[in-house]
Amino acid sequence: MAQNLAGRSILITGGASGIGRAVALRSAEAGAAITVTDVNVEAGTRVADEIVRNGGQAQFVRLDVSDEAQHHAAVAAAVKAFGKLDGSCNAAGKPFQGKPMHEIDPDFWESVYALNLRSVFFATRAQVPAMLEAGKGSIVNIASTAGIAAFPGGADYCTAKGGVLSATRAAALDYAKLGIRVNSVLPGATRTPMMQGQMDAFNGLEDMMMAANPMGRLAEPDEIAYAIRWLLSDEASFVTGTMMIVDGGLTAA
Repeated sequence: MAQNLAGRSILITGGASGIGRAVALRSAEAGAAITVTDVNVEAGTRVADEIVRNGGQAQFVRLDVSDEAQHHAAVAAAVKAFGKLDGSCNAAGKPFQGKPMHEIDPDFWESVYALNLRSVFFATRAQVPAMLEAGKGSIVNIASTAGIAAFPGGADYCTAKGGVLSATRAAALDYAKLGIRVNSVLPGATRTPMMQGQMDAFNGLEDMMMAANPMGRLAEPDEIAYAIRWLLSDEASFVTGTMMIVDGGLTAA
């Protein structure tokens, strides 16, 4: 494909697996230098090493997205290694507990909030100054169709992902005249390790999700990553504040 991210420095949270891993690999194919971040050091290092073996540029930096200081350190590492930060994909997250709201453990609720929503706030605070220094940038936050269409047992996750959508739109307006675009991607059910864990935990969940989807299947991580890669590129230069739904038609039904 055309090297539409050539010369770009892209930071990815949650880059060790799932959608984050796919974004790292596909963005590297398009010419970007990748800073892969995650709490899983072994898996994250493997992603960075795979990019380098394939002729790309990449590094791994450990990042717990619930810790603001670590976001700033990760951005500093990206700038030190590749000279600047042009874009980011904030993909780290945590799944739902699968209980009605009154039964959700408050500590679990707080952890879902921290890893899905507060992490986006911390990421923005760390990433934007570096992008302002670079002169422009593109931030893509991973939300979910759960942010616009709730489901039973998902109050914790739906609330956090709905917040990601609102935060993304507000940030897009904050930075529209400063050269930084901020968008969200809303995946439908995607075959990631995190989703597999949910399907293993809740009997019949996979069949239910496949039956509900007009395409009759789950998405593959690359199918989400290609949309994100486009938003990171100048091909999407007039796109900001949008919610890009990539769900096989689920929310159209």
